[in-house]
This record gives sequence, structure tokens and C-alpha cells, in this order.
Amino acid sequence: MSGAFVPVATLDQLAPGEAIDVVAGGIEIALVRDEDGGVHAIEDRCSHEDVPLSDGDVEGCTLECWKHGSQFDLRTGRPLQLPAVLPVPVYPVRVDESTGEISVDPTATLTA
Repeated sequence: MSGAFVPVATLDQLAPGEAIDVVAGGIEIALVRDEDGGVHAIEDRCSHEDVPLSDGDVEGCTLECWKHGSQFDLRTGRPLQLPAVLPVPVYPVRVDESTGEISVDPTATLTA
């Protein structure tokens, strides 16, 4: 699957400010639409306590873990607020017409 983008959801399943859980290449991923409509893919696991981030709150370009309030930058996966100190992986995502596609190869490019 190296570099391949696979469809995971349609945008009508993902309103701005929402996150849903999807699976791509056997990896659980939070597919997130920020409040401005941008689509992001971040591993669906808080690096602090291994709970699903897709159950958290989206604010701007951050995703907040519902359990202890750690916040992660959707573009980089870096934690912005304790207690998390380790980043979570982010994955390339693109929108093809109305479908969100993810590559689990972090070296994939977004050129079509």
C-alpha cells in the first residue's frame, strides 16, 4: 500500500468541527474536519493514555482528548497541552471530489 491513498469516508459523514474513527491499512485513525473545513488524519490514540482521540473535541486546528484534556495539533500531531508529551502520528489526507482519502505511508505526497 506504499503511497497509495485509500477512500475512508465521504465528507457528508464529517461535519466541520467533528472527528470520526476510520481504519486505513489496519491502523485506527481519527479523520477530522477542522472548523474551517480542512480535513486531517491523525492516529486515533492519545499518546498519554491510549484512548480514542476521535471521541474528543475539535477546536480550530486542534483535537482535545476527552479523558484528560491533552490537545494535539492536527497538522503535526504534536501535543499542545499536558498531560501528553509525545506526539501522535499524522497521515497524508486528500479529498477526491467528496471523499476523504488517507495514505498510511507518511512519505506519500498530496499531488494527484
